[in-house]
Amino acid sequence: MTTSASSGSDASLPEIAVVGFAHAPHVPETHGTTNGVEMLVPCFQQLYAELGITKSDIDFWCSGSSDFLAGRAFSFISAIDAIGAVPPINESHVEMDAAWALYEAWVKLRSGQAQTALVYGFGKSSAGTLRQVLTMQLDPYLVAPLWPDAVSIAGLQARAGLDSGRWTEQDMAAVAGGDLGAPYVADPLRAHDIAPITDGAAAIVLAVGDRARELCERPAWITGIAHNIDAQALGGRDLTRSPSTTKAAAVATGGNTSFDIAELHAPFSHQQLILAEAIGLSADTRINPSGGALAANPMFAAGLERIGSAAQAIMSGTANRTLAHATSGPALQQNLVAVMEVK
Repeated sequence: MTTSASSGSDASLPEIAVVGFAHAPHVPETHGTTNGVEMLVPCFQQLYAELGITKSDIDFWCSGSSDFLAGRAFSFISAIDAIGAVPPINESHVEMDAAWALYEAWVKLRSGQAQTALVYGFGKSSAGTLRQVLTMQLDPYLVAPLWPDAVSIAGLQARAGLDSGRWTEQDMAAVAGGDLGAPYVADPLRAHDIAPITDGAAAIVLAVGDRARELCERPAWITGIAHNIDAQALGGRDLTRSPSTTKAAAVATGGNTSFDIAELHAPFSHQQLILAEAIGLSADTRINPSGGALAANPMFAAGLERIGSAAQAIMSGTANRTLAHATSGPALQQNLVAVMEVK
């Protein structure tokens, strides 16, 4: 079973664009708190300076993070220290990658309840053993008690694709630029097939219509956005395919899958192969020029970074039409696709 949420194309609704993007340095370990304040403050300050705004100019704030990752309840509340106590703010939060916080903010702006929004995500993966922490995403009755870790599950997914002839180890190595002579970490995954442990944070500013044009010379207009979710049960779906990505892409792209750049949130090399096929990307689309999650994978911010990187290419003038993808859950369980264009 697949459930979904998607954008509409009603011309009477406000146009929304990404007008600013910032992210913290990608590092394997930080010495700050698990609530991300130290990583977030520089991101906010960069956006304020680049856009010529203050926090008073933001109508709505929305964040994405995980209390499991932070190891403390309501860690996202403590992260609001990065915003400041005065003036009061209108704020919300999602317990998943901040790409879904961006979707919530998009709905807020689309419904006319705000003109600007700042979306942010953060994660300190080094605070615990990430492979085991992510086990908490699994079915709590039948699967999680067995403690299969995230890399092992991805290994099962990669092996299913190899055994079915959907891809080869050479195809996986080509995605990651890896060496087939390297030892396995979780057969058939080698170290280059697996996203590195990364602490990080990211933030995006959205704005509506003329306000977006005031803030940015070349806004990245969101012309389509949708997300879908597949069955949680790993045995209840074909792990070598991603129907939720296909359905989200069909709505977000309107069937036009021609892009200058596609930023795909693929924490494992074989998942990029699954996603490119599910979306229907052409051979001349540049995939992950930013390096993608295989270069740096700040948990609960990496999907938002894919949107930010795709938007940045438009804002800088290096692309006219881009696609961004984010994923959440084990083995590409839930997927979001956003399309951005210059106008």
